[in-house]
Amino acid sequence: MKEIVVVSLLTTALLSTVPFANAQQAKKVPRIGLLSPFSPSATALWHGAFRQGLREHGWVEGKNISIEYRYAEGKRDRLPELAGDLVRLKVDVIVAAVNTDALAAKKATRTIPIVVASAGDPVTLGLVESLARPGGNVTGLSQIAPELAGKRLELLKEIVPKLSRVAVLWNPQGTTSPLSWKEIQLPARELGVQLHSLEARSLKDFDKAFEEAARTRAGALAIMPDPLFAGNLKRIAELAAKSRLPSIFHLEEFVASGGLVAYGVDRPDQFRRAAVYVDKILKGAKPADLPVEQPTKFELVINLKTAKQIGLTIPPNVLARADKVIK
Repeated sequence: MKEIVVVSLLTTALLSTVPFANAQQAKKVPRIGLLSPFSPSATALWHGAFRQGLREHGWVEGKNISIEYRYAEGKRDRLPELAGDLVRLKVDVIVAAVNTDALAAKKATRTIPIVVASAGDPVTLGLVESLARPGGNVTGLSQIAPELAGKRLELLKEIVPKLSRVAVLWNPQGTTSPLSWKEIQLPARELGVQLHSLEARSLKDFDKAFEEAARTRAGALAIMPDPLFAGNLKRIAELAAKSRLPSIFHLEEFVASGGLVAYGVDRPDQFRRAAVYVDKILKGAKPADLPVEQPTKFELVINLKTAKQIGLTIPPNVLARADKVIK
């Protein structure tokens, strides 16, 4: 009789552990790998928007989702190692910021889903097969940066009507930067503006580039999208102001750092929308079936304080179109 009672109790105990084990398994917290070529301070606003996007879909960091952050701090050669680290951690999805980290992530894994928040030209760069059907393990959003290079040149021409020579800061070792340099050639010819190439592969090239801009008597500065420049906005803004060069970039943060004008996509909004992709993937969607989206919001931001500092008056018609003005 005692043996029957013991067996019964053991059976009850074992059966009671099954729901507990299932509950434990069901509570597995998904893990996101957040990869960036920038520093934590440079991406704080963007990553904050990403976390906000996650919360809008019920994902709260530290509760039902965890995030592994990896920053290259402007050192591109660290990206393969950081991407490999996230792969070894077996994260459920990797979120990349731009082309460089997305390419590093794709090279590190062909199975873990990758969402890129602001790619330049994902098709040309081989991140996806097409915008409508990505086809692999990468999807996300495009910032269509190369196509906007001409628009920024037009803005410079409006701000400085007599503009005839523009210095173009670009990184020939980058991904989006060379595409933008190529894209800007045609609108320059149409606007009657001569371009002068300023190549910069590292921070130490900046001083020499601006000395070259002064030597050629450039009337303005156009900065092509590149992580090197995005990670050193304040330094570029200081050099442009010192050279009294009206300058334009694609990130609002450039103007906040002292640059004159920014025109481009709303980067925080891109990261917020990237959270939508993560939500879908965590719920079973495949990156190959999620079309790459193009920007829906573009912003023109102007720094009047910088304009005054370099002795420039922004035309009223340009000022009236600005989404944000820093005084």
